[in-house]
Amino acid sequence: MRARVLAAATAVTLLAAGTPVPAAAAPATTPATAPAVTAVCPRLPAPKGSRPPRPTPPATTPEQAAVGGAALAGAGLVTPSGSPAPPAVTATTWLVADLDTGAVLGACGAHVPGTPASTQKLLLAATMLSRLDPAQVAVATRADLNIEPGSSAVGLLVGGRYSVQTLWLGLLLQSGNDAANMLARLGAGSAQAGVAEMNEQARRLGAGQTHAVTPSGLDGPGQFTSAYDLALIARACFADAAFRRYALTERTQIPAQPALKKGGFQIQNENQLIYRYPGALGGKTGFTELARHSYVGAAQRGGRRLVVTLLGAEARPVRGWQQGAQLLDWGFRLPRDASVGRLVEPGERAAEAAQPRPAAAAEPTRTVSPPWRGPAGTALHRIGDGDWRVIVPVAGLLALTVGGVAAVLTARRGREHRRRGHRRA
Repeated sequence: MRARVLAAATAVTLLAAGTPVPAAAAPATTPATAPAVTAVCPRLPAPKGSRPPRPTPPATTPEQAAVGGAALAGAGLVTPSGSPAPPAVTATTWLVADLDTGAVLGACGAHVPGTPASTQKLLLAATMLSRLDPAQVAVATRADLNIEPGSSAVGLLVGGRYSVQTLWLGLLLQSGNDAANMLARLGAGSAQAGVAEMNEQARRLGAGQTHAVTPSGLDGPGQFTSAYDLALIARACFADAAFRRYALTERTQIPAQPALKKGGFQIQNENQLIYRYPGALGGKTGFTELARHSYVGAAQRGGRRLVVTLLGAEARPVRGWQQGAQLLDWGFRLPRDASVGRLVEPGERAAEAAQPRPAAAAEPTRTVSPPWRGPAGTALHRIGDGDWRVIVPVAGLLALTVGGVAAVLTARRGREHRRRGHRRA
């Protein structure tokens, strides 16, 4: 009888407690993707020297680093598979691209920010060439000649009269900072307004890492560019016939100023590539103590036109234009379909930014199967939810169980009482 009582009590206890539910298994950890291996840029040892500390550039966003292709996002060397190794140079960053197709053939730190020096004059040209009549004659002001003492200049005179064509030649041949100030003023009303127009042009070209502070490239706080951006800007320049003509001009005459009793003089093109590299199309040199040597050069060979850009180079053991020439030679040796990325088209990035972003897709509704609890556990869970279809039968079952146990115990006590009565008699 005790066994029956224990069995009934056990059933009630199990019903009340329910079957323990196993804990949900922890989701498996997804292994991190192994980082892509980036080759180290081949570098020539550069002589040590005293130079100003490099300014801290703004952080490069993932969107900026991915412009032109994911392979260009790193700070190391990227070249087409199976291509010969590029030459070692002192430049901290560089890029070689096809001017016509826009294919990037190779790069070292394509999107690493650098200081442009006078290669920034190409952005001035890309902004103002189409706005100014080359035959227009303008008078130089004292503000135009407000340049850093000892920096490169054409030798313009306050009150001197110069044609816009002469100013462009002075800018590109002699890297005249005075000519840069004057051209920016003529194109936008003032030098600073010209800088604002240059920055707007950089945005239109897709050069999102380029920020101009001066029209000439003289150093200023927050002035940066990248090898990739310089290639975009150079491509826009070489698409202009007037620029190509100016860039290949070996020498020109700065006119006399009779009213100022000053004679004229000759200037020569400082870009040695046009004299020493077969097929050279021209380009731009640059140097400041902060930026070191920067360079942009282009050439054609076998029906191809390539451009090279480099930043942060030293003049020893190889000068900047020579480093550019070696990289051009390397690029011309690659197959015509070689590519590690591309130069975006003018207006492409602005158009992408203007497009409305698609709304994020709603997460699909997932039906989660309840964990298996066993009959007792399921009944208990439904009782907790207030399901009367389970509560009423279970309550009845409990009442019958309790009633049965009570009846058994009462009958047993009655039998024991009768036995004691017989023993007493």
